[in-house]
Amino acid sequence: MPEEEQQRIQKIIANAGLCSRREAERLIEDGLVRVNGKIAQLGDKGTTKDAIFVNNKPLRPSNEAPVVLLMNKPKGVLCTNSDPHGGHTVFELLPSDLQKKRLFCAGRLDKDSEGLLVLTNDGDLANRITHPSTEIVKRYRVVLHRDFNKEDIPKLLEGVDYEGDFLKAEKVIPAPAVGEGHQRRLEVHLHHGKKREVRRLFEANRYYVKKLVRVQIGGCILKNIPKGGIKILGKKDIERLFA
Repeated sequence: MPEEEQQRIQKIIANAGLCSRREAERLIEDGLVRVNGKIAQLGDKGTTKDAIFVNNKPLRPSNEAPVVLLMNKPKGVLCTNSDPHGGHTVFELLPSDLQKKRLFCAGRLDKDSEGLLVLTNDGDLANRITHPSTEIVKRYRVVLHRDFNKEDIPKLLEGVDYEGDFLKAEKVIPAPAVGEGHQRRLEVHLHHGKKREVRRLFEANRYYVKKLVRVQIGGCILKNIPKGGIKILGKKDIERLFA
C-alpha cells in the first residue's frame, strides 16, 4: 500500500472533526498541540498515524458521516464546545442525538450577537466557509447606540487598522427612512470574518453596536428557523452556502 501523504497538522485536526482549521491553528499557536511528544508549530506536517494530542487528549479520527446544519443562535450563548466559566453554549441547544456528534462552529458569533450560524463536523467544508479567499458574503443587521452619519460610509468601506487587524465592510446600507430609530439601523456585508469584526469596525469609528444579527451566509438566509432552532442542510443547501 502507498504511504499516507503528509498534511498540515491543523488539517488533520479539522478532518478529525475536533474543530475548524482556523481554530486548530490557534490551538497550535497556543502550544496546545503535541505531535509524537513534541509541541507542534504552524507549518508542521504529519499523518493520521502520528500520535497527535490536543489539550493533552489523543486525537481520534472521526468515523461520522458529514453533518452540516444552520442554527438561529440566540443572544447570550457561546460558540464554543465548552466554557470553563460555566457559560451556556450553542451545542446545549442541539437535540440529544446531535449533541453526541463532534460538531463545531464554522465561523463564530460572539456571546451578545445572534442569527445565522453553521455547525458541522466537516473540517474541509468549515475551512471553505471561513477562508477569506472564498469571499462568501455574510450579511448583518446592525443597531447602533446613536444615529448613523451617512458620511461615515466611505470610512467603513475603505477600512481601518484597529487592534492589530485591518477591518473593512464590503457594503453598508442604511435602513429605509421608516419607523422610529431608523437612523440607527443599517445593514453591513462582509466577505471575511475576523473576531468581532463588525463591532470593532464601528467601535473604531466611534459607534457602539447595541444589536447584531447575522441574517445571511452565502446564499443561505435566516428564514423559518426559530431562535435556538436548527435546519439540517442537504446537498443543495450546502451548495447554496457558496452561491
